[in-house]
Amino acid sequence: MQQHPRVTKNDVLDVPGARPVHRIGFGAMQLAGPGVFGPPADPQQAEAVLRRALELGVDHIDTSDFYGPWVVNELIARVLRPYPEELLIATKVGAYRDREGGWPPLVHPAALKAAVHDNLRRLQLDRMDLVYLRHSHDHPDIPFADQVGALVELQREGLVGGIGLSNVSLEQFEQARAIAPIAAVQNAYNVVDRTSADLLDRTAELGVPFVPFFPLGSAFLPGSRALGDQVVRAVAERRGAKPAQVSLAWLLHRAPNTLLIPGTSSLQHLADNCAAAQVELTGEDVRELAGLVAEGDAAERPL
Repeated sequence: MQQHPRVTKNDVLDVPGARPVHRIGFGAMQLAGPGVFGPPADPQQAEAVLRRALELGVDHIDTSDFYGPWVVNELIARVLRPYPEELLIATKVGAYRDREGGWPPLVHPAALKAAVHDNLRRLQLDRMDLVYLRHSHDHPDIPFADQVGALVELQREGLVGGIGLSNVSLEQFEQARAIAPIAAVQNAYNVVDRTSADLLDRTAELGVPFVPFFPLGSAFLPGSRALGDQVVRAVAERRGAKPAQVSLAWLLHRAPNTLLIPGTSSLQHLADNCAAAQVELTGEDVRELAGLVAEGDAAERPL
């Protein structure tokens, strides 16, 4: 088998409530079928990607019962159990999949607790290392504090390690911090979408890991993909790297607390993503990439 650079071993972040992990992990969403719905198009390839991720040094997998639904969590359990002791598995709650493949919110505290139990059962775990609360603006009648409080109760029961937040504002992050320590934040952020810059900077001040979802742009919205940007491609050509690697390397450079979870169903793309930590950007590269979008703005807002 062709050899590829492994995830950098000495470049780790501590995830409170869980464990230290390398800064490049794996997002499992794309292992489901088209539209993140149904089984993978190539089940054997999906299994191979999971196994290879661990061989390349990945010790952080981001998943959810949303994906499939249920398909990806069941795939992970089937392929990777017994889990390596160093593997951190994170999940998200706060939504469900309808028959049309939509993502309606489900944020009642009792529903959030049930969703954590469902993830534990399908992943065949006794404890989730990290659970993100996916915030939705569609249920103002259910206080955000009550949603966070549901995860705090599960944490006290020993079923949840770290509590994370997803798709939140800076104000919501601060509100949640007043209730319980926050282990990580997962928001949209990449080289062409800087809408969460204020939250990224605040988490960096506090040493809280920031996990950019859609780190290469959104595959769901035309025009929001980072890989096609001319500046990204020009930097990649100068560095002898792939545009995806340059985009990921920029995120690693952007702040010391960025924790990446690029997803793919391709073995080659997996290897490329894991090797992004070895891409060295010059000061000129960083200035050009930083200048693509003003901080706090976005070319396209994925979510």
